[in-house]
Amino acid sequence: MQDLNHNFQTIQEEWIAYALSHSDSVPEILVKLEKETHQKVLQPRMLSGPLQGRLLSLFSTLLQPKKILEIGTFTGYATLSLAEGLHEDGELHTIDWNEELVFLQQKYFLKSRYRKNIYAHLGNALEVVPKIEGPFDLVFIDADKINYDTYFEQVLPKTRSGGLIISDNVMWSGKVLHKAKTKDKSTLALQLYNEKLKKDPRVKTVLLPFRDGLTLSWVR
Repeated sequence: MQDLNHNFQTIQEEWIAYALSHSDSVPEILVKLEKETHQKVLQPRMLSGPLQGRLLSLFSTLLQPKKILEIGTFTGYATLSLAEGLHEDGELHTIDWNEELVFLQQKYFLKSRYRKNIYAHLGNALEVVPKIEGPFDLVFIDADKINYDTYFEQVLPKTRSGGLIISDNVMWSGKVLHKAKTKDKSTLALQLYNEKLKKDPRVKTVLLPFRDGLTLSWVR
């Protein structure tokens, strides 16, 4: 079994490397941000990563959003990827609670060509989201899993018809595939969230088994 897991992991890595080599090049600023995140930040695997970054950039470019909302900044990799498709005078509002990451976020935001378009908010997203005016064209939810449903309900009325809400980590390392333990609040919350989005008539949804699971919800 261990050999099978090792082989599968090797195949996955080869697939990702092949996919990246046949996708748009990753901007140098993101290469540097990824490297510094791995050097200086705990749990660097929370970073969106190159292939997902290129996908987020593509979604943003297709929508040409005038206003993006991101819930969960981490070190800003997804932020800068999403900013690549912003309308020339668009705004990207990103929220995170971890003040220890502000210096690294700002270091790269200020280096980027989108520095005048990015508005970083420090605080509890549940309290900050209601203060940010819509309408949003694109929303990226990538924060504490227990509150995904609340975030969704907060942003949906502010997202225009034809807009896109993206939810990250919805496969939760495969934990959502099995019956969750009562104490595993994050897995339980994601299982309920995934079921809800499938049935919600306000959106058209597809869950992609991409990386750790990425749900696309198109607002009707």
